[in-house]
Amino acid sequence: MKYNFSEITPEIMRLAENSIEGYKIEPSLYTQYDVKRGLRDVNGSGVVAGLTNISTIKVLNTGDGMPNHGKGKLYYRGIDVEEIVAGFVREKRFGFEETVYLLLFGNMPSGEELEEFKKILADFRSLPPTFTRDVIMKAPSGNMMNTLAKSVLALYSYDDNANDISIPNVLRQCIELITLFPVLAVYGYQAYKYTSCGGSFFIHDPAPELSVAENLLYMLRPNKNYTELEARILDLALVLHAEHGGGNNSTFTVHVVSSSGTDTYSAIAAALGSLKGPKHGGANIKVAMMFDDMKTNVGNWTDEDEVKSYLRKLLHKEAFDRSGLIYGMGHAVYSESDPRAAVFKGFVEKLSCEKGREDEFRLYSLVERLAPEVIAEERKIYKGVCANVDFYSGFVYRMLGIPDELFTPLFAVSRIAGWSAHRIEELINSNKIIRPAYKAISPMREYLDMTDR
Repeated sequence: MKYNFSEITPEIMRLAENSIEGYKIEPSLYTQYDVKRGLRDVNGSGVVAGLTNISTIKVLNTGDGMPNHGKGKLYYRGIDVEEIVAGFVREKRFGFEETVYLLLFGNMPSGEELEEFKKILADFRSLPPTFTRDVIMKAPSGNMMNTLAKSVLALYSYDDNANDISIPNVLRQCIELITLFPVLAVYGYQAYKYTSCGGSFFIHDPAPELSVAENLLYMLRPNKNYTELEARILDLALVLHAEHGGGNNSTFTVHVVSSSGTDTYSAIAAALGSLKGPKHGGANIKVAMMFDDMKTNVGNWTDEDEVKSYLRKLLHKEAFDRSGLIYGMGHAVYSESDPRAAVFKGFVEKLSCEKGREDEFRLYSLVERLAPEVIAEERKIYKGVCANVDFYSGFVYRMLGIPDELFTPLFAVSRIAGWSAHRIEELINSNKIIRPAYKAISPMREYLDMTDR
């Protein structure tokens, strides 16, 4: 009998069921041996595993005695991200390219430096000949994160210096990936849509004079049209998602994989695999889907009692995906506020007015206010709970007409900037492979010969 590639046969099911018991670990043992599950202490704070110059995450303590309770702050290379965004808004310019420069090189660029960097990005924004046909169009996947990872690994084959981990070469590779990620994501989606749904297939080459945010909308839309507000809010989303410390799952993955001395393409593909998960970058689509379910099952979007009732059902695993989670609420570090969500919210409101979706925005705002109250009533928590950046990002992408399949890839389009900076930092400063210890708890046994089993 030949097994179907995608089939879980009865034999496989039986083997899995028989093996599960041997994997289980009694939760009390983590306390007994003082093991930090998820590399976090009981208050949710991450175990310090390294040092970084790239970004700083802080909680300004309110003095109320609650651990990690206070206003969240985020700094890129020591500069408050709220001030960075305010500067872009004040001067009415797109800021993602400038943010990439800051993260990679440590300083805000001068006007001349920024123009030179934008030209480098534009020059690298072309895929190798036949790459779209030979890689992207073949075996397209419904999950664009897998498509991105496949494309990144394929680019290894087109690089004559793929294994060179000298800093100039790694910087060259990172800049190429940063500027190609939007192209790979959009082309991958177009290929999937064409092969799964049929119809017309179009590829718009990116325009060298446009920003990353503008090019994303330009390449994605059949008519290439977009409003200035749409492009500026997408640019803002990219700026706010670009970096978030060395300890978030995907960036820590970059550090771990880079410490082995492997190539850039393998390190970034590994980070994509991490970001794909619904507990990390995949949370934005989960938030949007959760609100879809909420809008269907809550009759009056302004009734606080009815909304609270739905939120309790989420926590009790009686609504949506029955995971027991209110997606978009809570963060490993921030408790009172996530500065990215706080900055984002005002611009989201402007876009909702332009799109005639103020009612939905008010529902999001209501859930943002009520969810921490419901969670505090229903769960034992060690710190406050607040909306994170994923809470509003899915709503924004929906208003921009961006398909759900591209929500998490857009996160990657932004976070590749931070991943690149952390890879370079790891290669410059570390000469040891990252290898934490796991305590073995299985009892010792004797080997039995086949006749004795």
